[in-house]
Amino acid sequence: MFPWLGYGHISPFLELANKLSQRNFIIHLCSTKANLTPIREKQYSSSSIKLLELPLLTTNLRPHQHTTNGLPPHLMDTLKQAFDSSTPQFTKILITLKPDLLIYDFLQPWAPLAASQLNIPAVEFISSSSTMTAYMWHDLLKKPKAIYYRDYEMVSIERSKAVIPVEKIEADKNRVGQSFVLSNHIVLIKSFNEIEGKYSNYITSLTGKKIVPVGPLVQEPTSDDANSDLIKWLNTKDKRSTVFVSFGSEYFLSDEDLLEIAYGLESSKVNFIWPLRFAKEEVEIEEALPKGFVNRVGDRGRVFKGWAPQAKILEHSSIGGFVSHCGWSSVMESMKYGVPIIAMPMHLDQPMNSRLIVEEVGMAVEVVRDGEGKLHWKEIADVINHVVVEEGGELVREKANHMKGIIRSKGDEEIDQVAKELEMLLNS
Repeated sequence: MFPWLGYGHISPFLELANKLSQRNFIIHLCSTKANLTPIREKQYSSSSIKLLELPLLTTNLRPHQHTTNGLPPHLMDTLKQAFDSSTPQFTKILITLKPDLLIYDFLQPWAPLAASQLNIPAVEFISSSSTMTAYMWHDLLKKPKAIYYRDYEMVSIERSKAVIPVEKIEADKNRVGQSFVLSNHIVLIKSFNEIEGKYSNYITSLTGKKIVPVGPLVQEPTSDDANSDLIKWLNTKDKRSTVFVSFGSEYFLSDEDLLEIAYGLESSKVNFIWPLRFAKEEVEIEEALPKGFVNRVGDRGRVFKGWAPQAKILEHSSIGGFVSHCGWSSVMESMKYGVPIIAMPMHLDQPMNSRLIVEEVGMAVEVVRDGEGKLHWKEIADVINHVVVEEGGELVREKANHMKGIIRSKGDEEIDQVAKELEMLLNS
């Protein structure tokens, strides 16, 4: 199994590896040392899952930067180039290992090509939503869009494109499309039919590939975090009185957004946990937040730099909402634990995910920006209060709890089907 170098990709690949290993598959998970070390440090071990280190031969990145987790945005292209340059090292791994099957990610068409030259079948695993994948194929095939970006989101996208050479934009589109096309007969996707069945079916109608949902693939929280100061603090709070605020491992808030979110949280009626990340490590919380913010919120809030045990927090009975960027893994975790979402999509697939959970699933309310794409603290506070404490948000809370019930009742039925599909491919 060979994911892209982002934590948001490593995690679902590892969870899929866990599920398949329970069905007699022997898995080798291949990534950089920067990504594999945290897995080893959590004392992760399985006789059916081996961790394989992929060396990146580059002098432009330090070893701890061989991952997207915490990587400054200006180094992302450098990481992609180093990843692409690892083709010879990856091919050597395939030659040595001689696997029966390669499961690869969306960004490396050279991986299935290398496997094909060695007569190894290869299947793509997409860890984003069917909704976003359907949108992508709409875009590639120039069809009208039933799934949409808001006007200010399109302005942001066009502004980003303006500083990127046209050839690079087209090259990135081509590599994503090629990765999909090179998948043998089927494509695995992190989804389930109750929420995205029509989008999975539509992808099949557009591309001819059979889409095989793998389910939500949410990691179980570890008992190691149960005695942390954060969980002890949560234990003192009333049921459903607190929101968790997180925008993922790869996104850094702008100064303007950060201030509006801070004022929104301060003005809301709820407690909150807010782990903060900065592109520049030397930035201190007191410098970034409004003057006196920490003192004013007092014991109502926990704000700190770094990482938080998201799954452990979301499953806690004191959590009543998730202020989220709507990264797909975060959406799935919210569904599993029945936590309604205050949606604040930032970029990439997040606006699509937000439209899905707001307009179709009904377990979220979006904080809509103004016509210039700016957040406003009052809107943030109003949506938080609506979702978490006000009577008007009861339906959203019920929908979130309903999704929890669906996921619990389903168990691993998708994984059983995935195992059958992979076995059929290997025996064909």
